[in-house]
Amino acid sequence: MGSKVVTDKTIFFDFDGTIADSERGIVDSIKYMVRQRRLKPLTDAQYRTWIGPSLTYSINQFYPELDAAGVDRAIESYRVYYEARGIFEADLYRGITDSLQALRADGFHTAVASSKPEAMVVRLVDHFDLGPLFDGVYGASMDEHTRVKKADVLAYAMRNQHALQDHSVMIGDRFTDIKGGQANGVKTLGVTYGFGDRQELVDAGANKVVDHPTQLVAGSSALAG
Repeated sequence: MGSKVVTDKTIFFDFDGTIADSERGIVDSIKYMVRQRRLKPLTDAQYRTWIGPSLTYSINQFYPELDAAGVDRAIESYRVYYEARGIFEADLYRGITDSLQALRADGFHTAVASSKPEAMVVRLVDHFDLGPLFDGVYGASMDEHTRVKKADVLAYAMRNQHALQDHSVMIGDRFTDIKGGQANGVKTLGVTYGFGDRQELVDAGANKVVDHPTQLVAGSSALAG
């Protein structure tokens, strides 16, 4: 029986909109926050744009009248609902587990690099029994300030994984994933089955864009060098 080939290539995955469809839990948590903080309600389409970027970024975009303390209070309200209920109101995308297994069978290292606080990402990976499919799970700092941008999260993940720029790929569904990959000198693979569309990913400068989880292996292999 042949042994698995091990490479120095590392594929970093966003979580929301790339591994799992987490729209219901995130949007319900935002709506709870809006009610609790008595903020102006938004449309469902506007709430959907919050999925991907950091919570701090989205709050500042839609509620610029809030000062730093107000942003922190809003985040606290969001987490009350999200940590109790919203976190598990999500479903894995069909085909994502098979693609992860195939990448690892081909010798790729795989890791999560999410703008969601790391403790929450770890809970989700454990909840969906994905632990054996990742070499590392990395996310934002819990304070949503010191390590919050995707560029910072990916840099942190790459250091811990000892990943090489020329042989790493960042996969994600939003412009923040693409820009985060570019900031760290790695190739980027955009996915349209999440919460961003093809035009957003192309405009952000994605090296390649795919439409379904079954295309992740071929897309990653083409970019990983």
